[in-house]
Amino acid sequence: MSILKTFPAPKEAVCNNDFSVRVREVGGEWKQLSIYEVKVDMHNVRKASMVQFDMEGIIEVEITCNNTDEVKDVTIRPLSYKISYEQYQKVINMKLDHPCKLSIEINGDRFHNLHLFANPIEKDHPNSTHGHVVVIEPGIHLPDDIVSLATEPNSDKEIPNTVYFAPGYHYLIGSQLLVPSGKTIYLAGGSVVVGSFVCDSVQDVTIRGRGIIYLADIEKTTYFRGIQIESSKNITIDGIIVVDPPHYSILIGQSSDIKINNFKSFSTRGWSDGIDMMSSTNINVNYVFMRNSDDCIAIYGSRGDFFGDTKNVQVKNSILWADVAHPINIGTHGDHGGNGDTIENIHFENIDILEHHEPQENYWGAMSINAGDRNVIKNIIFENIRVEDFELGQLLDIRVVFNKKYNPVPGNKIQNITFKNIEYNGKNEKSSRIHGYDSERTVEDVSFSNLRINGRAIRSVDSECFEMNEYAHNITFESNIELAK
Repeated sequence: MSILKTFPAPKEAVCNNDFSVRVREVGGEWKQLSIYEVKVDMHNVRKASMVQFDMEGIIEVEITCNNTDEVKDVTIRPLSYKISYEQYQKVINMKLDHPCKLSIEINGDRFHNLHLFANPIEKDHPNSTHGHVVVIEPGIHLPDDIVSLATEPNSDKEIPNTVYFAPGYHYLIGSQLLVPSGKTIYLAGGSVVVGSFVCDSVQDVTIRGRGIIYLADIEKTTYFRGIQIESSKNITIDGIIVVDPPHYSILIGQSSDIKINNFKSFSTRGWSDGIDMMSSTNINVNYVFMRNSDDCIAIYGSRGDFFGDTKNVQVKNSILWADVAHPINIGTHGDHGGNGDTIENIHFENIDILEHHEPQENYWGAMSINAGDRNVIKNIIFENIRVEDFELGQLLDIRVVFNKKYNPVPGNKIQNITFKNIEYNGKNEKSSRIHGYDSERTVEDVSFSNLRINGRAIRSVDSECFEMNEYAHNITFESNIELAK
């Protein structure tokens, strides 16, 4: 049995006609999908496409390419998914038997591509009659307006502490909504909110659904994010999409017990990172798609108003696409005025990296550990990571650094780093770096188990693939374990 659910866009939504997409249950009636415009790549901003739907079972997808006279080549990424398709002229057909996130690229074009998000079916819609629930419904556009009701729609029954947003786009007062403790914010599919959600010194909050936080029309301000979590705990983000925030898609500062699941993000502006975490603990990121014009995932110690170590972070089953900077970046910022911070117990597992493009050599590294600001970084695991051909950068950058732009002082140490089942296939030939800073600020105990570059097992720190200085110690290799499928 198959289940399919689609979400028509509000009529004023910013859409793209480069593709037409239809979906159906096997043998069922075709449903036309709304195709949103999502901008990509800060260095040369271009307009890509994005669709989403919920599915279970087998779903047929039909994609018509409207932006080219001839389809000579079709690439569906991540390549590790091995998605099969049939093509007739400008029409592509495929069947999906499980939820997934895909990039469909025509004639090698990664910048006018179609992002297809096939979500799992939502099975536990929040009950809007509950006082702790805020429901944002789909519908038409209401410019510069926010409607707050203390009653259930079409009912005289009062629901204490419940807010219902009128259908359509929603411009939040002051462009930000402060979320109180104990609330569930539900963005229904087809809803588009122009504004930011802020969790400041709260707990037990959920922000979820299939709606979009749309910030492409918000002017750049230094600290404006899609979702901001500060000094809070027990926060869950699930299923939503953030489009083109002026700053990070999600900021996590001095918070704990944060869960992020099935989150999607696009950004094109300076410092528009994906998910950044500072001085926080117990963070679980799962099944996300991040296409950002800065670091997709950044893990720091102290920075700004946030102080303390960062520990116990898991990022799994995800797709990272850095049009600029690092897909993964650990360690730049810390308590440089004190004794530094410890960043530890970080685990990246089952990750597909689709792009890494950085013109500045000091910020290379699809997987980067740069210890600055007296930081100690230890007990980090990268496991089952597949890196596709990228434009500019290097595979790994493991360094204790003194970056004068960001670090008043160097970092202290990098220790006990594990790379297991790492595979890179691409033309990029720039060597990875393993550098300590000096005899007291070293890199130690880095192990590689089954590292493969263009199909070749790497068994040593050789001059072709690695640069290692005299302050890096106990770097080991083995390659007797089969790559994860």
